Amino acid sequence: MKRFTILLALCMATTCALYAQKSYTLSSPDGELSAAINVGGATTYSVKLNDKIILQPSAIALTLTDGTIIGNSKVKRVVRSSHNEVITPQLYFKSEIEDNYNSLTVEFRDRSAIEFRAYNDGVAYRITTDRKEGYTVKNEIAEFNFAADYKCWVAYANLTGTKKDKYFTSFENTYNYIPLSEVSGEKLSFTPAVVDVDGTKVCIVESDTESYPGMFLQNSDKCTSLKGCFAAVPNEVMVGGHNKLQEIVISRHDYIASCSGKTNLPWRAIIVAKRDSELAQADMVYRLASPSRIESTEWISPGKVAWEWWNYWGITGVDFEAGVNTATYKAYIDFAAEYGIEHVILDEGWAVKYKNNLMEVVPEIDLQQIVDYATQKGVGIILWAGYNAFNADIEGVCRHYAAMGVKGFKIDFMDRDDQPMMEFYYRAADICAKHKLMIDFHGCAKPAGLNRTYPNIVNFEAVFGLEQMKWSKESVDHMAYDVTMPFIRMVAGPIDYTQGAMRNATKKNYRPVNREPMSQGTRCHQLAAYAVFYSPLSMLCDSPSAYRKEKECAEFIASIPTVWDQTAVLDGKIGEYVVTARRKGDTWYIGGMTNWDARTLEVDLSQILGEGNYNVDLFRDGANAHRIASDYKREKITLPASRKLTISLAPGGGFMMQVAK
Repeated sequence: MKRFTILLALCMATTCALYAQKSYTLSSPDGELSAAINVGGATTYSVKLNDKIILQPSAIALTLTDGTIIGNSKVKRVVRSSHNEVITPQLYFKSEIEDNYNSLTVEFRDRSAIEFRAYNDGVAYRITTDRKEGYTVKNEIAEFNFAADYKCWVAYANLTGTKKDKYFTSFENTYNYIPLSEVSGEKLSFTPAVVDVDGTKVCIVESDTESYPGMFLQNSDKCTSLKGCFAAVPNEVMVGGHNKLQEIVISRHDYIASCSGKTNLPWRAIIVAKRDSELAQADMVYRLASPSRIESTEWISPGKVAWEWWNYWGITGVDFEAGVNTATYKAYIDFAAEYGIEHVILDEGWAVKYKNNLMEVVPEIDLQQIVDYATQKGVGIILWAGYNAFNADIEGVCRHYAAMGVKGFKIDFMDRDDQPMMEFYYRAADICAKHKLMIDFHGCAKPAGLNRTYPNIVNFEAVFGLEQMKWSKESVDHMAYDVTMPFIRMVAGPIDYTQGAMRNATKKNYRPVNREPMSQGTRCHQLAAYAVFYSPLSMLCDSPSAYRKEKECAEFIASIPTVWDQTAVLDGKIGEYVVTARRKGDTWYIGGMTNWDARTLEVDLSQILGEGNYNVDLFRDGANAHRIASDYKREKITLPASRKLTISLAPGGGFMMQVAK
């Protein structure tokens, strides 16, 4: 018995030595953020901002189907490094991004590693493998443990397909501001999500999700922790959903991903913001993404888009019946050319319904004639495409329509982010780039850096955009969403929000009208969206007839750039208001918007403007905008020497200005 006890003790000592806990500290370049990393037997990390605990020890691991747990092996070595360079992005909201971090990579004996990075504005990590053979991931452990029951902003996945599959979602919903303990353990919340740690905002994001499912968050044990949750790989699928354009998952496997032996898994990151305004201009997701795979990008043509679906082909005063026909699209092209709008979209209806064949065009449309007419007018044509029809023959469709002169596709109704669908996003981006075609992903997963890797991906929906006003109940608070989303969803990347409504409604007057829709909030709230929201391909959602009746607003919208040299969020508070300034060349565009609370803001432009005299072209809420939401006043003034303007916003209001020296 004594001999057995000694042998057991020796065995335990050997095991403890093999998996002895080792601790490492990684600090940001400015020294304010630090991560404490513990490895050996299990891997955890925690984060501090100076002496403030941001994240408590949170587990990192990968469970494989063969029982292996990556992240629990013996440490081989630890490598530290520092990095400091300037990224020159393509199609972004600034012309330069500082990429400055310290890194620590823990290499394990099982040919895996975890790389940690500490930036001045956050901490990120990713698992990498360099195995001889491929492997299958049963599950990933990604924890975000907090010290107290802080309040957070989460949006739950809305079920858009079969209710049997909770991972089938369009990633469109309003935000819940609730304690961590109240976050659902049954519903899925999609990232980004933001936690308020005693005034410091912590935004959970991911990046570089190539060939790997996206991350949802849950709180199944009602504690103060959020845990990653991932869609399993589909087993059985069928054609179905909206007009049979979708791939519906019938059953799923018991694993989330199949990986090659040498794989970089997605980055998991928290952005740490001392002020709310820092979130609305964060670069973390873009910085962590793989660099561009497109050598030449001159052919990518961002800009505004005249769009027909939201306004239901709402042209008036013509001698033909407006709808899906050649005459209607020529009218949209004429409007775009007249106002200097770069593109026109042909949304759903131009291809034969239910056929899932994008080569079959409805007889009312002469597509080649439309494209040629647009080319003569200096306008590009973008075609809407359902997922099934596009995926059936990506190469053939792209080759055919690129040769015709089409500039890109708006691809819709994916509504998933499991591994095969994430692979589709990258495959579509690559093939479209080869044929010099842009993509606007609609009905898609939220962005996670794909727009850096393939800058021909100009927009992603995954946003509770203006289309929701065609059918949303009066109880839906779109104004609160508009001043919440820029601090959360937009942190992930550009949005396809589709603003620009000329019918505007106060809170009491709003109602859903599908064929003659209106916006909640004021006219100036809609104008402000062109500066506050970031969309390289930015829609004008209303009809040419509506814009011609409101020529002053239409001309101003058409003049606003969509890709920027500099961005500064001057002020803002999540869920209440936001003021964003964006510069193109020597001209600034500043937009501000509020929730349903009227407020007066002091806009301090000394943060962005140097010496000299500046002219201001200002659109602000009119004196009666609180009851007639379309009421606005345009003023052209000289900026005071103080560089400050005091502007009153109506309930659901906003302002928009152009400032030039």
